[in-house]
Amino acid sequence: MRKFIVRQPVKDNLGSTFGYEILFHVENEHDELMKDYAAADSISSFLMQNSEKISSDEKVFMTFTPNLLFKNTPKMFQPDDLIIQIDDSIIIHPLASTIIKRYLEEGYKFCINDFQFSPRYFSFLEYVDYLKIDAKLVTSETSMNNLLRLGSGFNKKCIITGIDDENLYAKVKEFPADYYQGSYIAEAMATKTNKTEFMQSNFFQLVVAVTKDEPDLDEIEEIITRDATLTYAILKMVNSVHFALRNRTASVKQAITILGLNQLKQWVYLLSFEQKGEISASSEEILKISFQRANFCLELYKYIKDLNITKSDIYLLGMFSTIDALVDAPVKEVINEIPISEEVKRAIVSKEGRCGTLLKLVISYEKADWKNITVYAQELNVPMDMLAQIYFDCVERVNEVWKNIVSQTSDFK
Repeated sequence: MRKFIVRQPVKDNLGSTFGYEILFHVENEHDELMKDYAAADSISSFLMQNSEKISSDEKVFMTFTPNLLFKNTPKMFQPDDLIIQIDDSIIIHPLASTIIKRYLEEGYKFCINDFQFSPRYFSFLEYVDYLKIDAKLVTSETSMNNLLRLGSGFNKKCIITGIDDENLYAKVKEFPADYYQGSYIAEAMATKTNKTEFMQSNFFQLVVAVTKDEPDLDEIEEIITRDATLTYAILKMVNSVHFALRNRTASVKQAITILGLNQLKQWVYLLSFEQKGEISASSEEILKISFQRANFCLELYKYIKDLNITKSDIYLLGMFSTIDALVDAPVKEVINEIPISEEVKRAIVSKEGRCGTLLKLVISYEKADWKNITVYAQELNVPMDMLAQIYFDCVERVNEVWKNIVSQTSDFK
């Protein structure tokens, strides 16, 4: 039995991340009843080992089957961290109100999935704080407005979901919902800038690192390579005509060496003048996605036998896969300024080749595209039974790095 588990951001209309929905899928040969029990056991077991990796400062939305609810699986999360989603499998259950009241008494909050005009949903409004409205199921603007107005009238927070492509996003972005969700949302709500935009707290750590009496080059490299825009900026500069390199480089460590400490400090000093306050929340989310993809690509690389490119290029494959959302320039133009391998360039620009398949696997996993996850993983001979664990190990690393950035920055203030 294979299980795939992924998290998807829930954002407000400014692009800030309010929380993440944990989506899961289990492939099973059993009949539906056995599949439900198997899924409950599988998901419960996985969450027992990975609940800390899933958690962050944001809310966790998760749909629980009746079996998971009765197994007390939600209690692996603190009430303040979790929003329990319910769908028809819960609503039609004879013990639904009893089990929901029990969780409410312990401080948990609830959300109705795919909320519609129906008596069976209205009877549960008293128990929930959030309503999810699937953009693909609501066929008219009038129906969408009526559902949102109903939710607001009952003091419920409304989340428009299923925004998986540009056309749907264009239709729903004007609706006065509280939050939005879908595979298209994470990058679509980022604000492009005329020049690269760095995460200020991470940049502040770089300033501290380069101004030490004895700067640690490994520390400087680590700080730069967790920020896609800093990585892009230093590689672009080092490979510019000014340095007239015989051999261009895609290595951040080599770029630091070429610059030398004096020029590195000058570069950081000049960049500090480009900083204009805090980075937007949406752009910070993109930086986290790029860092997540870079780590995910690097971990999956270990299982792919016939990729004749370096680990550095694989890391940059994931890191620069979001660069078009951070820099207001065509992807091809941006990528051509960096001397990464042609295979990686083709993968980023047009998703071609084996590297393109790897990038498609990583993005499909983000989007919870269960069918294509299987197709691309099999094509690359990546063990599917390990994907969920690899993914959440990378999520944990990203969470730890971002918490460390914030905490260390606070210590210096």
